[in-house]
Amino acid sequence: MNGPDLRRIGTHPDHWYPIAWSKEIKAGKAIGRHFAGDPIVLYRGTSGSLFALEDRCAHRQVPLHLGVVENDALRCGYHGWTYNCAGACIDVPYLGRERLPNGVRAYPVTEVDGMVFVFPGSNIAAAEARKPNSIGSKGDKRYITRRLDRDVACHYSFMHENLFDMNHQFLHRRKMGMIKATCLGRSAGNGWCEVSYTFTRLSGRQSVGEAAILNILEKDKPERRDLMKIRTDYPYQNLRFWVDDGDPVLDVWLGYTPLDKAQKSNRTFGYLSVKKPALSGILFAAWPFITLFTEGIFREDKDIVEQEQAAYDAQGADWNNEVFPPLLDLRAVLLKCGLSMDVEPPVSSKPVRLASGRLA
Repeated sequence: MNGPDLRRIGTHPDHWYPIAWSKEIKAGKAIGRHFAGDPIVLYRGTSGSLFALEDRCAHRQVPLHLGVVENDALRCGYHGWTYNCAGACIDVPYLGRERLPNGVRAYPVTEVDGMVFVFPGSNIAAAEARKPNSIGSKGDKRYITRRLDRDVACHYSFMHENLFDMNHQFLHRRKMGMIKATCLGRSAGNGWCEVSYTFTRLSGRQSVGEAAILNILEKDKPERRDLMKIRTDYPYQNLRFWVDDGDPVLDVWLGYTPLDKAQKSNRTFGYLSVKKPALSGILFAAWPFITLFTEGIFREDKDIVEQEQAAYDAQGADWNNEVFPPLLDLRAVLLKCGLSMDVEPPVSSKPVRLASGRLA
C-alpha cells in the first residue's frame, strides 16, 4: 500500500448530502437521521417549511425526533424544552423564558426534486455556492424515473469505484451474459473525473428489462453504437448511456451519505431515469421488468462492495492493487476532496455544538 489509505478519508462535510425523501416528512412530524455518526432531526413545521437540528436535547441529550412539533418549533418529549428552527432554546416550562439555556446546532437544509439535503459543514459560502438545483433527469418529463434507496455496509469510496469501473461486468454474467467493456477515454479536473465506455456482448442475451431501457433489440440493429459516460463530481456520481445519437436513454444520479462515525456504512440515494420511446406506453408496460433487472444488478453490486469492506476490516488497511488508469484518477479526486479521519479537523471546520445545558 502506497500513500494515504483512501478508506480513512472521510467525505468532506462542506457539501450537500441527501439524507431523506421529502415524502417521509409530513407537516407537523419529525424523523431522525445520521450523517457520519452525528444525529440530525428533520422536522416539517405546520407551515410546511423544513428544518434540521442536532438530534439531541441540550438538557438530557435524548433524541429530539421523539418530541412534538409546535408551529415551526420542536419541543423535547422528555421535559418539554423547546427549540426554534435556528436551534435556540425558547422555552423551559418550569423555569420561564427569562432564564433560558443554550440551544442546539441547526443545519442548512434544502429540498430538490423530492430529495432532502443537509449541509453538515461550517463553510457558509460553500453551502450557498454548492447548493444543488436539480438531480439528474428527475425533473425532465421526457423520462420515467424510479427512486434508488438502500443502506450499504461499506465506505462510500467503494461505491464510487464500483460504478466507475465497468470492467466488473463478469460479476453480472448471470443477469446480462458475458459483456466486454472497452474504455474509450478518460479525463479529470479539479474535483471531478470522467470515463467513457462502449460494450460488446460476447455471449448470452438481453433480458426484457435491459432491452426496455435501451429501447432497442440487438438482433434488430446489431450495428448500433453505444456510449456510457460515468462522472464523479465530488461528492456525487452520474451515469449516462446513449444508443446512437440524441439524448441518453439512461440517466442515473447517485449520492452516498455516510452513516456511522468511522464511515464504514452509507445510505445510497439516487434516481434512475429511462428515456420514453415514441410509444411511451410500451415503457410503462415494461417498467416491472426494468425494476427487476436493475434491482438484480444493484443487489450484486451491494453484495460485492460489502465483501470489499469486510476484506478491508480483516486486513486493517487498503491492500487493493489498482492498475486501471480511470480508477487511479478517481482515487486521486476522492483523496484530494475528502477529509482525513486520522487527523483531528481544525476548530474552524468542526460543527459548533451549543448543548452545554447551563443556565444563562
